[in-house]
Amino acid sequence: MIKILFICHGNICRSPMAEFVMKDMVQKAGVAEQFEIASAATSTEEIGNPVHRGTREKLRQVGISTAGKTAVQLKKSDYLKYDYLIGMDTWNIRNMQRMLGGDPEGKIYKMLTFADSGRDVADPWYTGDFDATYRDIVCGCRGLMRHLGFE
Repeated sequence: MIKILFICHGNICRSPMAEFVMKDMVQKAGVAEQFEIASAATSTEEIGNPVHRGTREKLRQVGISTAGKTAVQLKKSDYLKYDYLIGMDTWNIRNMQRMLGGDPEGKIYKMLTFADSGRDVADPWYTGDFDATYRDIVCGCRGLMRHLGFE
């Protein structure tokens, strides 16, 4: 079982988008039973809130539901539970390192590293551009699938 946790600031825009895009990809590849995929926040600001309407709408356009997802916060115990902890930007990575007490096993990655880029996934909370974020997320998830040997 490959366990992946996607992480952003509030767990209402980018990380749930990545969670549900990745779930859709592994389902379509016929390997969903080999994965556990979730998402979390580094902050407490949105805990318990549903996925942002912009993310819900963008994913609805491509036939992906986020039903039932509410924001949760990253916990120190998540480091032991997950194989990959994937942050959306440099600031997320810094917060993850702090919250998790470092990365002794090399499990923390930045999303677009899997797309051969050091860029951050732009936060649509600020940009309003959910299409651009979706393109980045798809590119990162495809790269992650390749990295894992599934595409």
